[in-house]
Amino acid sequence: MPASQSSGVEEGLVADAETGVTCTVEQGVAVICYDQPGSPVNTLNSRVAPVFDGLFRRIEEDEAIVGAVLLSGKPDSWIAGADIDELTRIDTAAEAEALSRAGQAVLDRLAAMRKPVLAAVHGAALGGGLEVALACRHRVATDHTKTVLALPEVQLGLIPGAGGTQRLPRTVGLQAALDMILTGRNIRARKAWQMGLVHELVHPAILREVAVRRVHDLAAGRPTPTRRRVSGAAAVLLEDNALGRMIVFRKAREGVMAKTRGKYPAPLAAIDVIQQGYAEGMEAGLQEEARRFGELAMSPVCRQLTYLFFATTALKKDSGLPDGVEATPAAVRKVGVLGAGFMGAGIAGVAVQAGTQVRLKDASVERLATGWRAVRDVLRERLRKKQLTRTQFDDTLALVGCTTDYRGFANADLVIEAVFEDLAVKHQVLRETQEAAPRAIFASNTSTIPIRDIAEASARPEQVVGMHFFSPVHKMPLLEVIVTPRTSAATTATAVHYGRQLGKTVIVVQDGAGFYVNRILAPYLNEAGRLLDEGARIEELDAALVDFGFPVGPITLLDEVGLDIAGKSGPIMVAAYGDRMLPSETLRRVVESGRLGRKAKHGFYRYDEHGKRDGVDESVYALTPSGASRQAMGASEMQTRCVLPLLNEAVRCLQHGIIRSARDGDIGAVFGIGFPPFLGGPFRYLDTLGLPAVVAQLDTFNARFPGRFEPAALLREMAASGRRFHP
Repeated sequence: MPASQSSGVEEGLVADAETGVTCTVEQGVAVICYDQPGSPVNTLNSRVAPVFDGLFRRIEEDEAIVGAVLLSGKPDSWIAGADIDELTRIDTAAEAEALSRAGQAVLDRLAAMRKPVLAAVHGAALGGGLEVALACRHRVATDHTKTVLALPEVQLGLIPGAGGTQRLPRTVGLQAALDMILTGRNIRARKAWQMGLVHELVHPAILREVAVRRVHDLAAGRPTPTRRRVSGAAAVLLEDNALGRMIVFRKAREGVMAKTRGKYPAPLAAIDVIQQGYAEGMEAGLQEEARRFGELAMSPVCRQLTYLFFATTALKKDSGLPDGVEATPAAVRKVGVLGAGFMGAGIAGVAVQAGTQVRLKDASVERLATGWRAVRDVLRERLRKKQLTRTQFDDTLALVGCTTDYRGFANADLVIEAVFEDLAVKHQVLRETQEAAPRAIFASNTSTIPIRDIAEASARPEQVVGMHFFSPVHKMPLLEVIVTPRTSAATTATAVHYGRQLGKTVIVVQDGAGFYVNRILAPYLNEAGRLLDEGARIEELDAALVDFGFPVGPITLLDEVGLDIAGKSGPIMVAAYGDRMLPSETLRRVVESGRLGRKAKHGFYRYDEHGKRDGVDESVYALTPSGASRQAMGASEMQTRCVLPLLNEAVRCLQHGIIRSARDGDIGAVFGIGFPPFLGGPFRYLDTLGLPAVVAQLDTFNARFPGRFEPAALLREMAASGRRFHP
């Protein structure tokens, strides 16, 4: 700090090279800037907390300073939360509780300062970052798309641990706070202002200037701009009296149980802690927050969700190439999409949102119009949620061009086909594409046909790759990039890089029928079909697997995906992997009956004219070998019989090199088919169950149903040698 600006603050606490915290004084205001060295974002850890604590003490003591501003030195991030890596090194609940109490103490000191401290927020203020902002007397945020605020701890199996459960309800109201804490959702800047989470919005260019001026206003007791949350009569009735709050808390618990079935303890703990703070005061609430934070940090659910967090973070830095192989991804500025159906339009929609020019091709103008409207509707939803401005909406939609021929494809960098699932059709469009767009990478969105079979029609097989998106494309986070022995490293690198530009979690898998995700899904669905053969009731089977932790049951999933698609993939899987992939008699008969599922409002379930489900279609039982006769089956039996083949097939995929690692297999299953995140993925779940126990279960079922449950060779070998899939 220059001598002319000396404030009496100790030098060692105003320029800390290890933590990246600096402090200068501008017009009597201490401007504290946090710029964590060697990290793209700022995080809170045990090293930086004492630095902030010391600064707060010195600022309070220095009469030349009227207040302080907290700024970030990162371009698009304020404070992104706690250092999760530090949390994983804690071994006991007592240590985690002590960590929470230490964070609470620092923020209590901040909140109690007689001099105003202002949070000047640009970028993400998440978790502990938002808790810091809540402890400040005033919050100014930039009106910018990068500025979001959230308490996402439940997504790691935790609750806010530095006072967030107590300060947020007192800032935005009970119902709004519960919504934020129980979902972990991001709140954009304008919404945060409307709900009273921040006091004012400014342009990023004047954030620092306004922040310094506002500290002087606060110190002098002058009125400051603010946005008080609007409380309607219903909110007042519910939140401003104990009886009303009891109703709110009861409804919140019911909602959590309906959504999670009690598999995730953190949301319920958060409700308990918030309720205790209302009943016994903030200090009691903080004590309970720290205690429950400590318990949750050691829970199996937290460990599994934390593993997935680190796995996906590591995957973002993975080139997808074999060790020792390097390639520079090519820029993808223009994409051709073949097929304007549900998947093609979905791919076009995410591409334009990434700023890519898209040429959408289909054989008919009518189908193109339908596809264009689908893209428009996705963008409209973002506009409605204020995630896009009207100008951004218009500019993004203008990136889509439609055509019934290959005009405009010559300068495409990437062409993605999403045409009919027929090899001859895919060969035809591949030949046409490579003639019309000679330098473009050709990517197939096929869900089951091996890429090498598609590439047989190519004059440049090194430029052919699979890019398997999941439905609906704008919501499903996973992308499988499928490579053949002839796919070049540059093609792979480009597909992976572009997939990440689209915001997808990308795993690279080797070629093979069904690739990874659909290959492990097939035996799961087939076994569900065999349970129907034996007389299981559709709704009970679905309920059992939802209770296990899947987002929807297997029969619902078949209706959602489309029975025609399931029918086409079945023979491909059987041809590749033999009789263990044979569909059940029920599934075969339902497909042959012409039922298509939800899209045609005729599947295992009934649907109204709007596509809303309306109970089981009992007539489907006439197509099962057991006829209309149904029998009660235990949920545990149904769960085990469906899940074991999935786990077993995942191991075969690792054994055969389809996936590169157990980590990729876990991520693919969680993000691709909704394998329960609280179990960590198939390989983490296998480790939890114990491989010898799983092999014994498979052998028992294989004796009852020969061939379907034969343990994978790698699984049997690892069980015998005492090895695990993860350290």
